[in-house]
Amino acid sequence: MRHVAIELIGRLHLNAGKSYPDVFARIIDDTSNAQLWLIGGLVLIYAAVRFAEAYGLWLERRWAEWLAALSGGIYVPVELYELTRGVSWIKLGALILNAVIVVYMCRVLWRTRSSSPPG
Repeated sequence: MRHVAIELIGRLHLNAGKSYPDVFARIIDDTSNAQLWLIGGLVLIYAAVRFAEAYGLWLERRWAEWLAALSGGIYVPVELYELTRGVSWIKLGALILNAVIVVYMCRVLWRTRSSSPPG
């Protein structure tokens, strides 16, 4: 099973040295570790939410637009906090990019609200 997990991580172009892909390989080695199962479950839920968001945006669903705006907005305070701990181009770029995405999604929501019939 470990070989299959490592192969899957490679096929998905995930960095096996990072903690999240490594969680699944570690779960296979230590099936009794509840903390690993919790982290693995949360990673799968996060991936499923992001997949649903992408699918909904592809189909131009309003709920997906709300999800994109809210989920992007959640990261802005964290990025601001990170900038208070030390400014770098990567941190600043991530904040600007995320803010642009949130503003864009809010404009899309405002435009679709304005153009949709009442009721």
